[in-house]
Parts: sequence; C-alpha cells; structure tokens
Amino acid sequence: MTDALLRLDGITKRFVGVAALQDVSFELHRGEVHAVCGENGAGKSTLMKVITGQLQPDAGCMVYQGRQARFGSPREAQAAGIAMIHQELNLVPHLSVAENLYLAREPRRGWFVDRVALRANAARCLARLGVGIDPSTRVGTLSVAERQMVEIAKALSIDAAVVIMDEPTSSLTTAETARLFEVIRDLKRDGVGVIYISHRLDEMAQIVDRITVLRDGRHVGTHALAATTIDDVVVRMVGRALDDKFPPRTSAPTTDVVMAVDGLTRKGAFADVGFELRRGEILGFAGLLGAGRTEVARAIFGADPVDAGSVRLAGGPLRIRSPRDAIRHGIAYLSEDRKAHGVAVDMTVAHNVTMANLAAVASRLGFLQFAEEDAVARRYVDTLAIRTPSTRQRVRLLSGGNQQKVVIAKWLFRDSRVLLFDEPTRGIDVGAKYAIYQLLDQLAARGIGVVLISSELPEILGMTDRVAVFHAGRIAAVLDTRRTSQEEIMHHASGRPALQRVLGHAPGHAS
Repeated sequence: MTDALLRLDGITKRFVGVAALQDVSFELHRGEVHAVCGENGAGKSTLMKVITGQLQPDAGCMVYQGRQARFGSPREAQAAGIAMIHQELNLVPHLSVAENLYLAREPRRGWFVDRVALRANAARCLARLGVGIDPSTRVGTLSVAERQMVEIAKALSIDAAVVIMDEPTSSLTTAETARLFEVIRDLKRDGVGVIYISHRLDEMAQIVDRITVLRDGRHVGTHALAATTIDDVVVRMVGRALDDKFPPRTSAPTTDVVMAVDGLTRKGAFADVGFELRRGEILGFAGLLGAGRTEVARAIFGADPVDAGSVRLAGGPLRIRSPRDAIRHGIAYLSEDRKAHGVAVDMTVAHNVTMANLAAVASRLGFLQFAEEDAVARRYVDTLAIRTPSTRQRVRLLSGGNQQKVVIAKWLFRDSRVLLFDEPTRGIDVGAKYAIYQLLDQLAARGIGVVLISSELPEILGMTDRVAVFHAGRIAAVLDTRRTSQEEIMHHASGRPALQRVLGHAPGHAS
C-alpha cells in the first residue's frame, strides 16, 4: 500500500470525569475501507469528531495527505476533503432534499442560488445511490431510511478524499445496503479512503480491508480482515467471548390477552390490521421497508390518527387520541429515531429518565424532588449499565447505545403494561444488544406485553414467540417463531403468497 492518507498518533481526549480517548493511533490508506469497531462508549465517535474538527484533542497529532493538520471545525475538514455520514441524522427537516445536500455551499448565479443547478446536482447524487427521491421533497416528510440515504448522498456530493461512514446501513433495506456497497467499491477504485463504523459485524466481510478495535477509549489492535474472524473481533471489543448472540429465554407467553387490536386502518398507510398480544409474550413485527410496521405502532400509541379500528387493553376498550392517553393507560412506544422522538438531548440523564412520570418524583405541592429523581436515575443507570459519569450528564454527550438505554429507562420507570420497541438495537454494539435482549426477556417474564419491531430477521427469530409479518400495510401472516424460518418470513413479507393465490398456485392448490 501507499503512504497513509490519514494518520493519527497518540490522540488523547478527556471530558469531565471520563477519558474518552487515551493514546489512540490509527492509519487510513488510499483506496482502503478501514473499519473501526468497539462497544458503545469505546471512543469511536469521539475519534471521528477529532478527525472532522468537531473536537480538539488534548494530546497527539494528525497527519492528512502528508501534512500535519488540525481542523477548527467540521466545515474546515469538509473543505479539505473529509466527509462524514452521521449515524444521528444531521439534516434540516423543513428544507428540501436538494437544499440539505448543498447547505452552505449552494451553486450560485451572481447573488442568487441557482435553483436549476441545485436540483440537477442533487438529482445526480441521488441517482448514484439509485434513490428515487425527488430533490424538491421536504426532508421532514421522508422516512428514517430515506433520510439515511440523503445523508449518504450529502457526503458523496463533496468529492472527498476521506469518507467516514458511521452506521450507514442501520436503517437500510438489504437492496439499499447492496447498492451502498457498490458505491463504496467505486470509491475504493477512485483511491478514496473510507472509515467504516458498524455494529453489523457480519456485513464487513463484503467491503472491509482492515479492522481497528477500540475498548474503553484505548486502541486494542489493528488487523487485516483476512487474518481475523468476527468472533475474535467481538472478544477484543468486549473483553470476553460471547458464546451466544441471544440469551436463554426465561419468559413464556400465557393465554391472557393483554392487548387486542382489531381492524386498525389509516388510509394510505395500513388497513384492517388485527392481532393479539399475550401477557408475557414478545411479539415480533417483521416486514420490508414501508410495510406499515412503524405506522401501526405509532397509531396504537396515539402519535398518528386512525380512520377505523379498535384497541382493547386487558379486555377493556381504549380511546387513544394522543400519546398522553396511551401513556396514561400504560402503553409506551420507543421510537426508531431516538434523537428526534426518544430523548431530550440537552437535558440530563436524570431528567430524561423521570420525564414520563414526574408525579412520582414530585412533592405534594408539585415541586420536583431532586434527591428522589437522582436516586431513581441512579437505580436505572445501574440496572441497565448506562455508561455515564453522572446522572446529571447531558444526554447529548452519551453514545448512541447509552442514549437508547436512557429511553428504555424512561418507560420502565413509568411502569408500562405494553412496550412497543421500534428497532431497539439500531446502532448498538454486540455487547449492549445482548444486555437489551436480556432486558426484553425480563420485561416479558414480569408479565409485560412486548412488541419488537425489527428489520433484522435473526433478531426476530432469536427473541420473539410469534411474528406478525407485514406486507403493503397489512398483516400477511402471524407465525410461531420456533416453527418458522427467515425464508418463510421473507416469503410473506414480499407478498409471494398473495401473488400465488392470484395465479391459482397457492400452497396446497392443485394446478
């Protein structure tokens, strides 16, 4: 290989109460895809923020394209040819896709923005990814997966020498992921260096050349992918072997129906959705992007209106017109977009944990009792192993996985009867995933009804009792998880049984 395109030597960064990076060194070569792995809180995001000028190191130096460099801001790094695709989407929702792609660097004609060139340039970026999104579409109307593709297109529009990808596939379908990998291979051929961060370790074999592992802010090792295994990477990440991806189940569903949904319909989103959730059960929602899984969960939670249908809890009918109604009845929803709908990032861990149940930490006169709030927060920090120097730490400063745990703590403190988990392990490392799986099982064992919405079929098969498979806004099948397979789930998710019925070739039908 040629000399390093980017080299970091002895990078150290400390925050109040915690050393985020300690003497970390790293090299990226031209035309290389270099993965950076580690548990949430291992220092991956902090290292990327140092590279892009968002943070300044306390010690160490960076050499970029043969010259020592230290960028004062992300804009300086971007101007030098370093682009970053963020896990937590940094898009402006009220602007169009095109305006987001070229924000602060719009093509101009004199004093004015050249709208024709802006739209044309944006269309080319989106076409490179095979994305059929109109550049004039307002970003706020897009799904999480579509916004992720816009974030990727934004980075690729810069013509960068280094592209940093932080969990780029966490919201993408299999087809979209395959297209992204084709783009990454094109970047490699063009000599671009790619830093790739992902908790989906199995996908790395398709594109990664080398892997660097961080643990507790330290550099554990760098290895060629061909010279190591995923199991070895996991051991280096967590400091121990994980013999199983999923914990043994201690919960078991009963015949007691905790929630029943019947004929739930919202025009243009889903129709005639019905299912039963049993006490002690983990019910999976599977399906392709846009199948209606999230939309149904949001409707049950009162976040979106419905045109028809009913929800019954413990046999009694509910009238849910808002999330406040759902919360009062004991229904909680953990959004797939935790930054927008899960946590208040500028508030403390303690405030986030108690915000859905303030009455429990308030005096008779309604004043917040800070000592009681802090005690509650400390209990959940310990229970969920949330990595934070203090319950008074702002949530913005936590890693993505620890932010997710704060969301879960919030609803546990509310003592909910039904928990709707929408992609709860999105962007979470393998060790933290296992802890959340254990938590899901413990919740079900306590008699709480759990719905797990996941795009990862191994997760559905490993953690649920039954799975409701969505296709085109309807439930195509409800399957016993222990008696089904990924192939059967995908068969229903893709609408093949319906197609076979139309053609007169349904299973069991003699042609």
